Amino acid sequence: MDRPGTARRPAVIAFDVVETVFSLAPVRDALTPLGVGVDLYFARLLRDGFALAAAGDYRPFRDVARSALTAVAPQASDTQHDSVIAAFGQLPAHPDAQPALAKLSENGATVVTLTNSSADMTTKLLQSAGLIQYVERTLSVDDAGTWKPCPRPYHHAADALAHPPGEIALVSAHAWDIHGANRAGFVTGWCSRLESTYPSLFEPPDTAGPDLVTVADSLLALPT
Repeated sequence: MDRPGTARRPAVIAFDVVETVFSLAPVRDALTPLGVGVDLYFARLLRDGFALAAAGDYRPFRDVARSALTAVAPQASDTQHDSVIAAFGQLPAHPDAQPALAKLSENGATVVTLTNSSADMTTKLLQSAGLIQYVERTLSVDDAGTWKPCPRPYHHAADALAHPPGEIALVSAHAWDIHGANRAGFVTGWCSRLESTYPSLFEPPDTAGPDLVTVADSLLALPT
């Protein structure tokens, strides 16, 4: 499944945030009284963000999250909606996040995040999880004005980091994110724990593994 041959060890490792580094468990728990599954809700949220991007429009993550929630749980009260949205600020880190980020930092890689959510929310999550010490920058699609996997957020990240795309890796548990980063020229590392099977219609990752530590090891093992 890996792409043959040309990827080099990246100087910068950019991590997707929601579901890659942090679990949606609190959102799932907040949705349970509403009778809505987290997979359905998050898929609707992503669909709406992607649709706006495809149409050339943009709304920030929080707006899209609330609109998607109204669509899948129209019977819920404003208080219940508020509880679900607030849960995005309480996401715990996956157990493999800390050892992966620590290993990359200890081996000289610059670690950043690149998310469809806000930089402020990401910073707070990293602080709460004790991961902020490993992360040099929190980058958001807010600055690019469109959602991943459109090319602009990846290109904006490369400009902000002052590195060409081929010196940056994107690590994500989302195959659509890997495909977008591939098309933008990034090195890519796919964590398979969320989707298990990589879609054949997407360009494959340079490295892959069942957890973030394995993906980190694979990126560090690429030729310099």
